[in-house]
Amino acid sequence: MRNSFGGWYFKCQSEKQTLAVIFAHHVTSGTPSASVQIINDEGAWNIPYRASDFHRPKDRFAMRIGESGFGQTEMRLSVHTPDCTAEGVLRFGTFTPIRYDIMGPFRFVPYLECRHAVKSLYHTVTGTVTVNGVPYRFEGDDGYIEGDHGRSFPSEYLWTHCFFEKNSLMLSVANIPFGPFRFTGLLCVIWWEGKESRLATYLGAKATEIGNGRAVILQKDAELTVQLLEKHANSLYAPENGAMTRTIRESASCVASYTFRQKGKTLFSFTSDRASFEYEYPE
Repeated sequence: MRNSFGGWYFKCQSEKQTLAVIFAHHVTSGTPSASVQIINDEGAWNIPYRASDFHRPKDRFAMRIGESGFGQTEMRLSVHTPDCTAEGVLRFGTFTPIRYDIMGPFRFVPYLECRHAVKSLYHTVTGTVTVNGVPYRFEGDDGYIEGDHGRSFPSEYLWTHCFFEKNSLMLSVANIPFGPFRFTGLLCVIWWEGKESRLATYLGAKATEIGNGRAVILQKDAELTVQLLEKHANSLYAPENGAMTRTIRESASCVASYTFRQKGKTLFSFTSDRASFEYEYPE
């Protein structure tokens, strides 16, 4: 078996609480394993599992790791370790899929170290999960699902996601190795007022500025600016050549600003204290 990883990220958020869960499987030096990571406003926990605890049907969107798992309509958590106890069920409303693969034509390029996927830009979440005695309650609140698979996360990248008034925005900018060369690749999808807008390298988009938690993206007559304003970061495990040995920092719920302009007109500009942000560029 080649070294590899694959996982799905579930973000569930109300006006007061944020809960994210990552279900992942990995192969390191020929040895398969799995993990569940739980992230909330208070911290982050990684729970490793054996390969025998991992089950994934090939014909549908579902996964089971130990006694936890997910499907098209719900996510269940049943975790009991000395550091983390999580129990409950969250039910999902109808998913909002993107129009076509977020990777565009890059999905046909072999040997990329990481491939991204967006399963649902927005759906409702209802139910309760209790984490270390704290109930996370959702009643028709906001949900988002994305995934990654490959060998490693990019060496340098910025990722952010934010809900705003039942709308949804995701941006990923990364240093991409391509044979002996490297380039800055970006993927962005915005669900706003019932319509999808997309910015991407394969559509001509470029990052004109990256630094200090800020990125400016230009694509023809469209401009997106994102700015991390106040961190609230927790340590997560991320893949490096298949092994979950790299430590990254994610703010599951922090303060960030977003501005989107098109043809010189500002379509939206806001600051949110419910933004999710990872910034893995040198400060």
